[in-house]
Amino acid sequence: MKICIFGAGAIGGFMGAKLAQSGADVSLVARGPHLEAMQSNGLTLLEYGQDPTNVEVRASDKAQDLGPQDFVVITLKAHSVPNVVDRILPLVGEETTIVSGVNGVPWWYFHKLGGPFEGTRVHSVDPGDVQWSGFGPDRVLGCVVYPAAEVIEPGVIKHIEGNRFSLGEPDGSKSDRALDFSKALTNAGLKAPVRPRIRDEIWVKLWGNLSFNPISALTHATLDVLCTDPGTRQVARGMMVEAQTIAEKLGVKFPIDVDRRIDGGAAVGAHRTSMWQDLELGRPMEIDALVTSVQELGQLTQTPTPVIDTVLALIKLRGRTAGLYP
Repeated sequence: MKICIFGAGAIGGFMGAKLAQSGADVSLVARGPHLEAMQSNGLTLLEYGQDPTNVEVRASDKAQDLGPQDFVVITLKAHSVPNVVDRILPLVGEETTIVSGVNGVPWWYFHKLGGPFEGTRVHSVDPGDVQWSGFGPDRVLGCVVYPAAEVIEPGVIKHIEGNRFSLGEPDGSKSDRALDFSKALTNAGLKAPVRPRIRDEIWVKLWGNLSFNPISALTHATLDVLCTDPGTRQVARGMMVEAQTIAEKLGVKFPIDVDRRIDGGAAVGAHRTSMWQDLELGRPMEIDALVTSVQELGQLTQTPTPVIDTVLALIKLRGRTAGLYP
């Protein structure tokens, strides 16, 4: 089984290191100093309570050097993927599965969902249907990413917490390909349950990303503060209630209520969200996949989203004034 991780930064590097340690045939596509370090010195993984480990990895910035794969795991920010579809395609053969480990509403969301919206395209995350046309939705295996990790220096990944990558077919089946990839991750010491309702997990994670990310970027408040301050908690709650209404119209079942989800965010502590970090570091902000997409689904399902609309307008302007959002 040949596995390629496209976008092997923090999360992709963590998965790649674990797979390499288990003896899997894994390759990584990365760029810049991080790539150069992996090519020269291998990939070093720092895990809590364990000695640093270093593994030799096959790494390149050119997918054509690696050839067709059985599984291509995409671990980029959602807004980056449409621009690199052509670079990914050399990895895709007739039987290749695309494992979509990307935050937010996925571009394939309405594939094999059934119902009145079957086959609907989500334009805010796949403008021009680049991924739908380039990869084809039948190739996709959903993946909800839970670990936290960071690249602390080129070629060195620090694992912070979590080791679960939930997998799920768009049609809810326990396919051979889902079970095969789950086994590969499990052999690498990771948790990889195959879920019959992967969209439920997508929404529970999105609940927090939709609200906590833009509010923190606007206020520079860490999770423990924004989830307990009465004003910002109410704003986050309003966004999450609107999102829940949309999701339930699409058949999603939430295993917890809104207030427990917010309390879970507060329990994370003094954490700076990824959107706030992107703003500080001058990186493009992941607004469309996390927020605009939910507004788009609200319009699709005829669900008013006044709180989401307000916060989205503010964070888009903040992104534009910083030169980090088109």
